[in-house]
Amino acid sequence: MDDLDNRKILSAVVHGSLFLSSTILSIGIPIVILLISEDYIVKENAKESINFHINLYIYFLICVVLTFFVIGIPLLIILGLASFIMPIIALVNVINNTETPYRYPFIFRLV
Repeated sequence: MDDLDNRKILSAVVHGSLFLSSTILSIGIPIVILLISEDYIVKENAKESINFHINLYIYFLICVVLTFFVIGIPLLIILGLASFIMPIIALVNVINNTETPYRYPFIFRLV
């Protein structure tokens, strides 16, 4: 397997790890790949995936607080849809475009 195939597979695993669950395992996979990979694109995809995970947790906590004001319920539905749709878009993008890392919209880059 060449570097391009490794890049595609590792980048897809990093972004697809969100579908495992909302446990530590889903954020642990991008962290491990960030630490062991030497490819710049894979590292950037791993950082972006970690940032997306962290942002989902933060947005979820904000939505839970806002449920006391009723506005949080529609926001939780939107957040659930975004947490399902955005990684699919990222997967398609990293498989089709291996030269640039994928950037999620509307997130804060903390890592």
